[in-house]
Amino acid sequence: MVLVKILGLIDFIAAIIFLCMIFSLDLPLQLLLVTGGLLFMKSLFILKGDFLSAIDLVASITLFVGIFFMPWAFLLWILSLFLMSKGAASFL
Repeated sequence: MVLVKILGLIDFIAAIIFLCMIFSLDLPLQLLLVTGGLLFMKSLFILKGDFLSAIDLVASITLFVGIFFMPWAFLLWILSLFLMSKGAASFL
């Protein structure tokens, strides 16, 4: 149960990072890299058949691309809302 809550916390942190990217707030590069790496590791659950892990894969790729380019705001909003809902569901 604790592992599920930790994975949900990672989703919340990634959602907050996406919101910061939407509003053009500067974030440390290490935070983007660590969160992107953790989301990529979480996305490996797609190999077990968890289709919601595809959201984690898209989010991690978007975080890595966001280091160099500004992704579309629409994509950032959608990913932020999906990650927040996944994080909230893990705390229930």
